[in-house]
Amino acid sequence: MALISRLRIILNLNSIKHRSLSTSSVLSGPERISKEKKRAVLSLLRSESNPERILEICRAASLSPESNLDRIAFSIAISKLSQANHFNAIAQFLEELKTRPDLRQNERFIAHSIILYGQANMIDHAMRTFKEMEKRGLRHSVKSLNALLVACNLAEEYEEAKRIFLEFPKTYGIEPNLETYNRVIKAFSESGNSSSVYSILAEMDKKSIKPNTTSFGLLLAGFYKEDKYEDVGKVLQMMGKHGIESGVSVNNIRIQSLCKLKRSAEAKILFDGMLSRGTKPNLETYKHLIHGFCKEGNLKEAKNLFRTMIKRGYEPDSNFYFSFVYFLCQGGDYEAALKVCNESIEKGWVPPFSNMKSLVIGLASISKVAEAKKLVRLVKEKFPIDVDMWNEIETGLPKA
Repeated sequence: MALISRLRIILNLNSIKHRSLSTSSVLSGPERISKEKKRAVLSLLRSESNPERILEICRAASLSPESNLDRIAFSIAISKLSQANHFNAIAQFLEELKTRPDLRQNERFIAHSIILYGQANMIDHAMRTFKEMEKRGLRHSVKSLNALLVACNLAEEYEEAKRIFLEFPKTYGIEPNLETYNRVIKAFSESGNSSSVYSILAEMDKKSIKPNTTSFGLLLAGFYKEDKYEDVGKVLQMMGKHGIESGVSVNNIRIQSLCKLKRSAEAKILFDGMLSRGTKPNLETYKHLIHGFCKEGNLKEAKNLFRTMIKRGYEPDSNFYFSFVYFLCQGGDYEAALKVCNESIEKGWVPPFSNMKSLVIGLASISKVAEAKKLVRLVKEKFPIDVDMWNEIETGLPKA
């Protein structure tokens, strides 16, 4: 049976216990896997929770750092293993991959494995991988240095990132590039030392390396986080001197930062200013604002923005729908939550069990028992495996 056909069989089953084929037999096949099959592997990884089976899937799929979909698969696998505290399995898997003939001297893979170790908060392993490059016949490069800085930022080891930036270029004869500087700007900004970035910008100027939108965006986010609004103004002026416009990406950073500080009303003023200047917002702009107003309990403003967003043709993803249903239920607006939930289901996205349970119980609490039961029936049809849990909830609902 073809690889993709077998994967589809597994992906369509509702429970691991119903699987009749082993992972290794499912994934055996041509070494080169098509995009469709790679996506099937991604789906299989997302639905798997057993650490051993996660490793089986990765091994059998012969993942390669040259493929973007495979890099996503690596990331999903490492995240799941890390969340389950299977750090030995992560080390065993990545070290095993380093012995694969096509990866042993592959700089892209080594750099990616450094990042994966950072994702798992295993900085000691990331550092060891970097230092062992010469033993593998690979020269230390700005690519591997940047990967190590990314790993530190992912693990929130900001002091280590600063140390690496100060020491490693000299130690290993590496010339930092714009990405290197942006990585260390992120480390300073995330760790509450945004003012130190001014010296980094001065160093960049001496080396004729021009900061870009990312550089200033990271710095803006840092100053907002530290409540240094005077510095926010300084950064905006610096951007003007460098010929960098405050476009949608920079405005999104400012809006998100204000919303995180529970200053969504100010973020909305900034948003209105964008519109008046003819700067078109994107989906991220709306998501930041709606999420911000929801967290502050201003559901009226959040719903207004949601309607405007839909009217203007923006299409939110499943995660947006799920979080919006959650916040609406938290705020007791179950009718609005039902409407958003139905829109999500029409698109094929059913919110998680906890969200749906909250909505069903909430609808019953406002005498919308018929609607609650209709929702239960719909979910039971789509997820037969959860029937027992839903039957228990349905039994507890008052009679219509």
